[in-house]
Amino acid sequence: MTPLEEDAMRRENAYLRERVAQLQSDLTDLSAENTRLRQERERLHGRSAMTAPNPLAGGQ
Repeated sequence: MTPLEEDAMRRENAYLRERVAQLQSDLTDLSAENTRLRQERERLHGRSAMTAPNPLAGGQ
């Protein structure tokens, strides 16, 4: 392996390590966002169940 090839491999390795770190960070952020949206959906779903009944919905 020539010195040029070694240098290219080192740069590629550094790039790939940085890319992996960025993707792991993105995954963590997306997981947190998913949890937040799930909680928001549950909160909104719970709120709609607690609202006054619709008088046009029947039940007579």
